[in-house]
Amino acid sequence: MKQQEINYWITAMLHRHERVSDLNITVGKNLQVESDGVLVPVEVSPPVTELTPFQAEVFALNLIGGNRRLLRDLVTKGSCDLSYSLDDKHRFRVNIFSQKGYYSTVLRKLETKIPSIQGYHFPDAFGKMAREVNGLILFTGATGTGKTTSMAAILNRINEERPVHIVTLEDPIEYVHPHKKATFNQREMGDDFDTFANGLRAALRQAPKVILVGEIRDRETLEIALTAAETGHVVFSTLHTIDTGQTINRILGMFEQDEQPQIRNRLADTIRWVVSQRLLPRIGGGRIAALEILCTSLRVRDLIINGETEEKTFYNVVRDGSARDMRTFDQHLLELYEAGLITEESAILSASHRSEIKRGMDTIKAARGERTSSIDGLRMEQQEEDDPYKRW
Repeated sequence: MKQQEINYWITAMLHRHERVSDLNITVGKNLQVESDGVLVPVEVSPPVTELTPFQAEVFALNLIGGNRRLLRDLVTKGSCDLSYSLDDKHRFRVNIFSQKGYYSTVLRKLETKIPSIQGYHFPDAFGKMAREVNGLILFTGATGTGKTTSMAAILNRINEERPVHIVTLEDPIEYVHPHKKATFNQREMGDDFDTFANGLRAALRQAPKVILVGEIRDRETLEIALTAAETGHVVFSTLHTIDTGQTINRILGMFEQDEQPQIRNRLADTIRWVVSQRLLPRIGGGRIAALEILCTSLRVRDLIINGETEEKTFYNVVRDGSARDMRTFDQHLLELYEAGLITEESAILSASHRSEIKRGMDTIKAARGERTSSIDGLRMEQQEEDDPYKRW
């Protein structure tokens, strides 16, 4: 297989289906893409019914292109990350990994158009995040839920409004921001720095006002991010947690018990926003993001410093914080359901508290004049007046 054949496969995989997000190369399967969250096969000519180990390995090695660092990572660590450009219009984040002695490759399609807050209908809270001058702003959720897109939209707003220096540390670079009012320096792990902790430590000497760290993977990176937020920088980053409350608890869990009082006070002083994301199938095709948003407040600070109780929880504070642009997943899911964007089944499956969202749906259905129960034929048993002993 030559480079031209590899590029032909990638091109065919991109154009055989709509809304392709990922390309999957796995031994024993045909070529597959993920479209609207579902893996579907792709036909090419000549046909590929089952990828052979040789085809999968040559595909992977062509993407690596002789890069010694990537080859070393693949051999010693079992996987490697890289970016790949097919042409000026198509860029990919690539992970190559070994499984059962074979190589598999997954290419995540990267959007080349910079997202905007208005274009993606993000909430007003995103505009407020773009105006923050210091503190820590975290985006959380599973891989592929749009965290990078959300942060890129906020950075784009900063780029349009503020003449500041922005340094990003990414693995790999996904959205390439042009210079507008802001000055961008985008650094890629492996080529420009070795670890997020070292890249972030160096960024503090590069006079930025805004820093984006691709992911907080360890305690060292978190400690430097907190220091940066405390010294007048706005720090954006991501974590893999399921909701805003778990994000705070996950951060606290990175530290020993005797360090808890200090880290709780530092976190209470630096956290500005936490946004958690989940992607759901949209009615009519495509996917839509449900967002849970936590904003710092006196009640949030109290929970961070003193911890949650049975009555005082992050969920309850977020649920009651609409005046400060806060909302829970369940509240946003109900909004999406009421707007006809997602199905009842999708909303229930993605809910944090299913009993609450079912009650909310019953209220929406009642307002529409729809039935709120599937039980038919209920009636009270009546006793016949003329002969009370007839039933015996």
